[in-house]
Amino acid sequence: MFTIEDEFSVTKITLVDDTDPEEQADVVIEIGAESVVIRQFNIEANLPDEITLTHAQLEDLKAAINLPAGAYTRAK
Repeated sequence: MFTIEDEFSVTKITLVDDTDPEEQADVVIEIGAESVVIRQFNIEANLPDEITLTHAQLEDLKAAINLPAGAYTRAK
């Protein structure tokens, strides 16, 4: 399951793992004008983990999902 919310300066997508919420926390993706922030609460550390991507890195990730192992460059 997922939700999409439009907030003031970001679009917020929340990915919910319905299978075991005690083991795996929701993933929150905030898409802003400058970057994309991916957060997930780390239950063991009791702290959030965070990754910040540029929009170009997000496009590379989207392209990489369906490709076999290898090194690639994306046409701009």
